[in-house]
Amino acid sequence: MLGTLLVLALVAALVEVPHPAAAPGSLNGADVAWMLTATAFVLIMTPGLSFFYGGMVRPKNVISTMLQSFVALGVVSVLFYFVGFSLCYGDSWYGLIGDPRTFALLRNVGTAPNPVFAATIPFILYFAFQLKFAIITPALITGSFAERVRFKGYLAFMVLFSLFIYCPLAHWTWHPEGFLRKWGVLDFAGGTVVHISAGVAALAGAMVLGRRSASLRSSSFSTPNVPYVLLGTGLLWFGWFGFNAGSALGANELAALSFVNTNLASAAALIAWVLIEVARGGKPTAVGACTGAVVGLVAITPAAGYVGYGQSILFGVLAALISHAAVHWQNSRTTIDDTLDVFPCHGLGGIVGMLLTGVFADKVGLIHGTFTTFGYHLLGLVIVIAYSFGGAWILLKITDRIFGLRVKVQEEELGLDLSQHEESTYHIDEEFERTYRRELTPENV
Repeated sequence: MLGTLLVLALVAALVEVPHPAAAPGSLNGADVAWMLTATAFVLIMTPGLSFFYGGMVRPKNVISTMLQSFVALGVVSVLFYFVGFSLCYGDSWYGLIGDPRTFALLRNVGTAPNPVFAATIPFILYFAFQLKFAIITPALITGSFAERVRFKGYLAFMVLFSLFIYCPLAHWTWHPEGFLRKWGVLDFAGGTVVHISAGVAALAGAMVLGRRSASLRSSSFSTPNVPYVLLGTGLLWFGWFGFNAGSALGANELAALSFVNTNLASAAALIAWVLIEVARGGKPTAVGACTGAVVGLVAITPAAGYVGYGQSILFGVLAALISHAAVHWQNSRTTIDDTLDVFPCHGLGGIVGMLLTGVFADKVGLIHGTFTTFGYHLLGLVIVIAYSFGGAWILLKITDRIFGLRVKVQEEELGLDLSQHEESTYHIDEEFERTYRRELTPENV
């Protein structure tokens, strides 16, 4: 694989591609400044996710879990440069996928604005902004199979998911010729493309990999690092302002509207989740507050620029109620081991947001007396769920056959930090080190 990367790097360095320059006066300085900032905001969400997830697994899996998010920064960036951006935004093939040749190796992606996608900022900045969405999407999935996935298998799945699930969905939804976009399906900042796709794929991942060995023994788990969860949530909330307000693609009133809606929905969901915990006879927990905040952020994402302030609060409260009930039902009534509840929180949160967008969207929502947009949202939801789940299931099976997805029992018991990376957040004495190496000999693994 290192040889392949070297060859690709040489090709990228030697192939000359045109990079159009901006004409004098064609850029809006305020828009450029805001979008540079928003792009950096969205980037910080992926390290934030790594802390959020890393704080909810056992100590022996913290590094592995965090790295599964962090490594997407590298893998997806290179993938998007070579072909991913073209598949998302290249010349449309029947509204289904972009021509991989259109912007391959950033061909024709320079500092000049693109009137189709972003008329007031450099097209290369639009690429950078959209790249950050592509990075975090497969990282979200990792929470469903945390503590038991083989690292090389995950890397292979990440590449396949990005190419065959994320890129088509982005094209359908955000390309002017995408068939969902032409139907009038609204997704302001990625509720469908990012959160529903990741949440549904996470459900497939949890089902394909099966339950953790400790889960089969009904072992109880404690949260080892609540401050990590709080830190991760803070970084996600901060970065989400770039995620949603940046999707206005300029320093304008739409960015301000989506900025405030984002904060209100998250705040309302945080409060609702904590109140549900108390109403169920428990104590208000930090992890619950953080989970609720993230669910609210997910739910408002598809609607951030299309609804009013009060409606954003309703988004947060309803999403918290539904996701909390789903988490409880999944963990108590099913055998699905979705380690960090990715489907109930991101999948269902995105679904709630998408449906409510069809109800409340300004001028075209169901409450304005028109059924067309809501009807297409229902149809689009069925298509996206079926495609994401079925596609992810197939890609997981292919990856498992070629690379292997599930670690051995001995590797899982030792923890993925050691078995996959030979690293640990804790001091390892020499006796344990010898035991570790003996248990990982070929005859034992």
